Amino acid sequence: MKLLGIGSRINHSEFGFGVVTNVDNKHYWVTFQKNGLETISLNEEIEIIEAVDDEVDTVSLYEVEKSLRTILKKWSDVSEVVPIADKFKGGKLIIEPADTNLTSKEIPIDTFFHKVVMVRDRIRVMEQKINSSKTLDDQDKIDLQQYITRIYGSLTTFNVLFKLKTDHFIGAKSK
Repeated sequence: MKLLGIGSRINHSEFGFGVVTNVDNKHYWVTFQKNGLETISLNEEIEIIEAVDDEVDTVSLYEVEKSLRTILKKWSDVSEVVPIADKFKGGKLIIEPADTNLTSKEIPIDTFFHKVVMVRDRIRVMEQKINSSKTLDDQDKIDLQQYITRIYGSLTTFNVLFKLKTDHFIGAKSK
């Protein structure tokens, strides 16, 4: 049996999707998407999604974590935790109709913000799927990417809700 190298992607019957982050003569250290770091025996039954040859290589923990984050973001539909701006925490969104005979609607702003983040994350997943598509030609990818950029631009109004600028929507840059 050939050893899997660091960076190999696997699927485990109990722990799910994970990435090998260390290997010794008896165990794999695997960081699983849902369970975090687990140690499994080398002869345990696993599905190999992508094998990396076992090489002697010095990789920093930072590089492993960075690679793992990239892989998990690429292959997962899980949202990252995005903080709402402090000034809006616990607030509410009030929607007032022009017709005074109708009632207004109140929504906790945290709920609304969570929906905005979910939209952003799903657009990002769609963007990744477009860019990695093997059936779309380059011109189709460019055309679809321009639509995605316009969608981000339409959503920049919601940037005020984000605590960190790095989480903002960014549309096409003006020239």
